[in-house]
This record gives sequence, structure tokens and C-alpha cells, in this order.
Amino acid sequence: MSDILEMITSYKLAEVAAAKARQPLQVMAEYARSAPPVRPFADAIRKAHAEGRPALIAEIKKASPSKGLIRANFDPPALARAYEAGGATCLSILTDGPSFQGAPEYLTSARAAVSLPVLRKDFMVDPYQVVEARALGADCILIIMAEVGDDLAADLAAAARDWHMDAIVEVHDEEELERALKLPCPLIGINNRNLKTFETTLETTERLAPRVPKDRIAVAESGIFTPAEIARLQTAGVNTFLVGESLMRQDDVTAATRALLAKGAA
Repeated sequence: MSDILEMITSYKLAEVAAAKARQPLQVMAEYARSAPPVRPFADAIRKAHAEGRPALIAEIKKASPSKGLIRANFDPPALARAYEAGGATCLSILTDGPSFQGAPEYLTSARAAVSLPVLRKDFMVDPYQVVEARALGADCILIIMAEVGDDLAADLAAAARDWHMDAIVEVHDEEELERALKLPCPLIGINNRNLKTFETTLETTERLAPRVPKDRIAVAESGIFTPAEIARLQTAGVNTFLVGESLMRQDDVTAATRALLAKGAA
């Protein structure tokens, strides 16, 4: 585990302990049961593919540990509407505060503004967070194999299934992919960012995507900025992309989203 991931995991465990003290699991579960119905996340991606379109998971992200502030003019509902108008299939919303300047209310407000399914992009270290995600209205969670062991990954996946949510299982190398494929999750996220150096290379997706079985959906994450890069990854058999920073930096997010997807349609 990289130093940054260790640091995040440490404060995330403390956050979860504090949250459990404020709102025990049974209380959070009541909130989750009264949340808006789940919007099928993986099915939305499959529908885009069936219609001959690349599926974009467009990310609402204010900042990151490696790049600092990404977007000063930050209005999650407006950004969600811009992405939807631009042709995004799903949304990814950062809810981590210390490292990404995210917040849980960003997810709730953005989801309420659109009809798209939403991923809670955060660092899951306890099944409690899955229930919390559903209470916020999330339709999908992220499981980072570099951060969790096999038993915890299985518990997170089971909790997502119990709440009728999907999960993206994120991997960075062959060993993590092998572990991820043991989980009953349809979405395999291939992160092109090296967690130790923070450098990105699309070669990571090109190397790992052929190892993802056809009954799973490979999702290319990080380092995607242009239609040419979308086309390059499509050549590697990937047709689902999680993109945040390159779109977050644009003045006209709708136009930028349309432009990114324009040449990817079949």
C-alpha cells in the first residue's frame, strides 16, 4: 500500500468510528431504507454499449492529492446537469473531504439534479460505509483492492449486493485483478495511475483489459483527456471510461463531454 493510501485509510477508519458513534448501523440502515430507489449502474453502461455508444462515468471532483485544487467554481448539481447534457452515462462523485475536498452532500445534491446513476467515490474500509452510501442515495460503490484484503473486499461486495447496489472493483496490476475477479462484481476498474509515483499510463489498461472476462465490464480510469485516447483504449477492447480531471478543468463542461465522446460512437 502506498504512503498516501495508508494515510487515507488511517483517517478513514477514524471517520467511520466517529460516524458509528454518532449514528449506529441500525440508524444508518433506516436512512438507507428511506433513500430514493437504486438506479441500476451497470445496466446503464450495458445499455450504452448495446446502443453502440461508449459509456462515460463522469466524475465530479474538486481537488486531488496529486493535483491540488482542480476546479474553483464548484457547483455539484450544475456539473451533474452539464455532464448529463453532454452524454454521460453515469456519475462518480468524490465524497472524501481531507484529500479531495469532497463532501457527502455533494452526492445527494448532484444526484437529485439528474436521472443518472451515481457512484460514491470514496475509500471503503468498513461495510458501514456501504450502508451510508445508500443512505446518501448512491447506486454504486468503489472497492480498491490495493487498500483492502480479500475478506474485507468480499464483505463490501456482499453489503453492496444486500442493498441492491453495484460495485466497481479497482485494480492496478495483475495480482489485484486476479483477486478482484473472485468477487461477484460486474465492473472491474483499471486505474492507470501508479499509486507510488502518481504517474499515469494508458498501457496499464492495455495490459490488463484482455485479462478481464467478457462477462465483466472493464472500466478505464485516470489519464484520459482526448478522443484519441478513448479510441486507443477502445482498440484494447474497453468501452467504459471514468474521466474527471480533464473535464473538470473546462469552462463548458457539456461541450467538453460531447467532444470527448463524439468520435467514440460506433
